[in-house]
Amino acid sequence: MTNQSNTRLLSLDAFRGFTVAGMLLVNNPGDWGAIYKPFEHADWNGCTFADLIFPFFLFISGISITYALGSKKETVQEHLPLIKKIFKRSAILFGLGLVLAFIPYIFQDPVKAVQTFRIPGILQRIALVYFACALLFLKTNWKQQLYIFIALLIGYWVIMTLVPVPGYGAANLDKETNIGAWIDRLILTENHLWIYSKTWDPEGILGTFPSIATGISGLLTGSLLRNQNIPERKKILCILIAGFVVHLIGKALEPAFPINKSLWTSTFVLYTSGFAMMVFSAFYWVIDMKGFRAWSIPLLAYGTNAITAFFTSMLAAKILNVVKVTKADGGDTNLKGWIYQSFFSPYLSAYNASFAFSVSFVLVWLTFLWWMYHKKIIIKI
Repeated sequence: MTNQSNTRLLSLDAFRGFTVAGMLLVNNPGDWGAIYKPFEHADWNGCTFADLIFPFFLFISGISITYALGSKKETVQEHLPLIKKIFKRSAILFGLGLVLAFIPYIFQDPVKAVQTFRIPGILQRIALVYFACALLFLKTNWKQQLYIFIALLIGYWVIMTLVPVPGYGAANLDKETNIGAWIDRLILTENHLWIYSKTWDPEGILGTFPSIATGISGLLTGSLLRNQNIPERKKILCILIAGFVVHLIGKALEPAFPINKSLWTSTFVLYTSGFAMMVFSAFYWVIDMKGFRAWSIPLLAYGTNAITAFFTSMLAAKILNVVKVTKADGGDTNLKGWIYQSFFSPYLSAYNASFAFSVSFVLVWLTFLWWMYHKKIIIKI
C-alpha cells in the first residue's frame, strides 16, 4: 500500500473510475433475463455501452503506462529491472484472473476445478496487453507504435477473413467455426474455455493481438499528453479530432469487417478506441484544464483502486452465487437470489429491480473505496 501522489493525472483516474464502476454495473444485474439494452452486451455483432467498458480500460492502461514509465524510458540501464517488474505485475494480474476462475467450483469439486477451470479471462487479457504495451513503450517510439498498431489491425483482419479454418473450410466469423475459436480449442482444449460455451472464448488467444492494438491507442494518446512542446488546448483538440476520425473509420469499415467485441475485430478496436479518445478528452478538459473536480470524487475513489475494486467485486459476486440459502418455502437458492428476491423484485418491475440491484452493488463498493480514497490508501500490484 502507498500514499496517493499529488502528481496523478486526475482526469485519467476519473475516467478509469467511470470505466470500472460501469464494469461493475453491467456485470452484476439482479436478473440476467431482465437487462436494459445499453447494459447488455451485443449478442454477436454490434456495440452497446456494455461493450465499451473493456476496451476503455485497455485504452486507459496504455495512457497509464506512459506516465508510469515515461521518466525511465530514456535510461536504458533501467530497462532490465523495469522489465522484471512489468513481468511480475503481469503474472500477478494473470494469476488473480485464474483465482477468480477457480472460486465458483473449488469448494464443490477441487479435482474437477483443476481439470476444467477457464484459462482466458478479463484480468488475464489485461495482464497480456499490459505486458506487451509496456515493452513496446520502453523499446519503440511513437511512430513505430503507430506502425505496429496498423499492422496488428490489418494482420488480424487478413487472418480472420482469408485463412481457411481446418475442418470447417473457408474463413468465417461465426462463433464456433472462426479461426480464433479453432485455435482456442486446439491449444486450450474445450476444458479450459468459457464456461457458457466451451467451444469458443470471448477472451481467446488470437483476439488478444488486436486488443494489444487497443492498448497501443492509449500509448499514443499518453505520449501526446506528455509532450511538453504542445500547448494543452492543442493537445485536447488533437485527441478529440483524432478520436472522432478513428471512430468514424471503424464505423465506415463495419460492412467489410463487423464490429464485434467477442472477436475483438479491427473495426471494434477503431470504433471503441476513437470513442475512448473522445470521452477522455472531455474528462481531461473538465477536470485537468478547467479544474472542475469536486463532482468526480466518487469516480476518483473507484479509479485510484481500480484493480482492487474489480477483483474484490468479482470475488464477492462469485461467492454470492455459490453460497446456498434456504428460502421460507423450503426451497434452495443462492445468496444473491435471496437478496434479490427479498429486497428488489417484490417492489419493482423486473427490469427496474434488476437495474436497482446493479446500482446498489456499485454503491456498496463505492462506500468501501471512498473510505480508502479519503485515507489515501492505494493498493498497488
